Amino acid sequence: MDIVVEKITKVYGTQKALDDLSFRVKTGEVLGFLGPNGAGKTTTMKAITCYLAPNVGDITVGGISVKKDPELVKKRIGYLPENNPLYLDMPVIDYLSFIGELQGVVKKDLPARISEMVKVCGLTKEKYKKIGELSKGYRQRVGLAQALIHNPDVLILDEPTTGLDPNQIIEIRDLIRRIGQEKTVILSSHILAEVEATCDRVLIINKGKIVADGTPDELRKAAQGNEILRVGVEGADRQVVYDAVKSLVTVSVVDLVSNNNQLLEVQSSAGESSKKAIFDLCVKNGWYLTELVSIEKNLEDIFREVTKEN
Repeated sequence: MDIVVEKITKVYGTQKALDDLSFRVKTGEVLGFLGPNGAGKTTTMKAITCYLAPNVGDITVGGISVKKDPELVKKRIGYLPENNPLYLDMPVIDYLSFIGELQGVVKKDLPARISEMVKVCGLTKEKYKKIGELSKGYRQRVGLAQALIHNPDVLILDEPTTGLDPNQIIEIRDLIRRIGQEKTVILSSHILAEVEATCDRVLIINKGKIVADGTPDELRKAAQGNEILRVGVEGADRQVVYDAVKSLVTVSVVDLVSNNNQLLEVQSSAGESSKKAIFDLCVKNGWYLTELVSIEKNLEDIFREVTKEN
């Protein structure tokens, strides 16, 4: 079920949280939704889930407008907010039954849905425990179970792994990937490695506007620009190597990486590669080339670049 966000603007007093924002999430896609604090991520997710209405523009979920028919949209969405509000005094199985009834699950189908959610979310051993007795990781699983209990077509997850340990993060990440094979998922997270490992596509917003959109590989390739190499050379004075590499016609910038070794960071001129020229330089001078590696920007580098202040 596609989600279409079309030219939405949301203003709080004098602050514009969303500024003419538009994007589409396709059926069966897991979208990583990123941005610095205050960028508008949570506002966007609340608008999609009908918790608030945009001042301008519209959102459709499966062709249904959040403005014209919000109650029908809500039935098609499962939502796990960042603070994951749970009734801590209720046993897991009773809580899921309660949420299932609220979400309109047919009474005769409810036991089967609860059983499936307990299995899918790994809650079999905890299902009779009170939620307040569970670890943070298992509470997040309960949050996912309640978001899925009515079998929604769309799943909205706001910081689903906040406060989890590394093992729990991996477990929840695997669960989200499995869910994403069947549903449209929007995942907001500050853990960029998690987004890279879990999501099909990444959308980064800043100050209510989109600043990057694409698969992790597409964003890395677009951000590469000129070739950047890490070069290690031994067999000559460091300054001599630095000057020689800097004089190559294919090289635009040379930086010293560390005072304790012979590593250089070399940026090639636009459209050029310096690998062969550096190799030939070392052969010509009898130097030992210990390292010649292309440096690829990761998602964290890209995030910093597109969200930094001008």
